[in-house]
Order: sequence, then structure tokens, then C-alpha cells
Amino acid sequence: MSVIIRPATVADLPDIFRFIHDLAEYEKAPNEVVLSITDLEQSLFGQAPAVFCLISEEAGEVSGFAVWHLNYPTWIGKHGVYLEDLYVDPKFRGAGHGKALLRKLAQICIEKGYSRLQWCVLDWNKSTIDFYKSIGAQPMDEWTVFRVSGSSLAKLAKEGN
Repeated sequence: MSVIIRPATVADLPDIFRFIHDLAEYEKAPNEVVLSITDLEQSLFGQAPAVFCLISEEAGEVSGFAVWHLNYPTWIGKHGVYLEDLYVDPKFRGAGHGKALLRKLAQICIEKGYSRLQWCVLDWNKSTIDFYKSIGAQPMDEWTVFRVSGSSLAKLAKEGN
């Protein structure tokens, strides 16, 4: 069977939602998922979506997804693609579905003149890191990811007011 990669549709929302929860479980953070299907629908298919989703499927069965958005590397002056989440159902792993999703994102970058494809991976996820290295991805070891959220975000927003 061959893998088909296509843009997500509204009909895919239940599968995408399930995969998001499956990914959170895999990443040992199941309680951190707070979005609803309505949130997801608005983000992907609302009036001015800024987040996009590709679906992988085989024989009509949805097998995985890639959620992505544009970023802007100022030193290059051209958009890039930031891959937020990549997930393939365990029963389809090892059959090229993840690589097909990444290949499609690379094709989008080339077609649109985007400068790069970038993402993060958890340090402990060795099998995924090995997969990414096998396709030529390079770890950006000199960078540390920072995040401000929750009460820290609210506090920062109010400072100086």
C-alpha cells in the first residue's frame, strides 16, 4: 500500500484531536491538553487560519498528522515552516508515513520559497531523534527553548502597568 499525504479537512477533526491526545500521552503530558474540537476547528479552518495540518493515510485510513505554521527567520528574510506536531499511529510506524509527511512539508517549503523546516523534539525521545538524523536533520544543540505561559505570562503582561 502507498501512503497518501493531503491537507486536513473538517472531517478529519476527530482523528486529529485523537492524535493530539495520543501524542500528549506518548510525551508523558496527557493532562496538558486543554483544547476542544471547537478550538481545533477554529484554528485550522476558521476565518483566517494561521495553523495548517497535513494528514497521512493508507487505504482510506487516517494514519498520522503534521500540524505546522509559518515562522520568520529575520536573518534570512523569508518565512520558514515550523512543525508543531508530527504523529503517526503506532500501527503505521516504520512504513514511511512520518517521512512522507516531512517530505510534503519540505516540498511546501521549496514550492513557496520558504527558507527552512524546523521543529523541536524531546531530549529523551531517542528513536525519534535517530529518525530525524537519518533524514538529514541536524540538532540545534546551541539553542535552549524558553516558554512563558499561565500565571507567568499573565504577570509579564501586567508588569509596568
